[in-house]
Amino acid sequence: MTDLPRFQAKGIFFFADPHLAGSPPGQRLPGFAQQMLDKVAACLEKARELDMIPVILGDLFHLPRDNPNSLLVSLIELFRPHCPLVLVGNHDKYQARLTSDVSLAVLDAAGVTRLMADPGPQALLKVDEATVLLGASPDMSPLPQEVDPQGADVVIWASHHNIGFPDYLDKPVKPREIPGVDWVINGHIHQPQPTVIHGMTRWANPGSLARMTFSHRVKERIPQAAIWTPACQDSGELKAWTVPH
Repeated sequence: MTDLPRFQAKGIFFFADPHLAGSPPGQRLPGFAQQMLDKVAACLEKARELDMIPVILGDLFHLPRDNPNSLLVSLIELFRPHCPLVLVGNHDKYQARLTSDVSLAVLDAAGVTRLMADPGPQALLKVDEATVLLGASPDMSPLPQEVDPQGADVVIWASHHNIGFPDYLDKPVKPREIPGVDWVINGHIHQPQPTVIHGMTRWANPGSLARMTFSHRVKERIPQAAIWTPACQDSGELKAWTVPH
């Protein structure tokens, strides 16, 4: 882990699944792109205000490629001061592969993201007196069976998977204890889910920034980001921040 990037911050600021697109996806109406850019901007600015590391939990884009240049330029300008860590989601890949012709690769080449494209440890953070190991499992990569903290006080693992949270018990990935991992924080599942605890491992799913349909449940849902600080180790819950919407 000696070659991992290192940061000092007061916490980690997670948000998931913006599904940015030039044309409104799903049942969304015109104006979707700017509304989502505004949400992402609000999250990045709040993370900066709180002195936290921003982490996007996958599906930054709704379509993997052929997004308008104007959208890419807006994201490059938006990301440049913050350089968020971005997990690769299923919508970010073309034919299930991350290649140089997808939009996420453009942001990576522009140097405005820290792309989490391969499974494993991603960064070390010093948060107050705690050392935090941040790991990740992008879409279609396995979650670890166990993790050696190698001296870290807390291990947090970002994922983009079909996990069997209470409203999605039919999903293939069943929450379990992962020795060495304190938190699995998941994107992909748009509806927020309660935290599930198995042994030492807490599983959390803050839900998507994007609301893609007009269903009653989705319309009632309030888009939220999730904040981890050392206090979460005692409370057992991430802190929610309501995203302006």
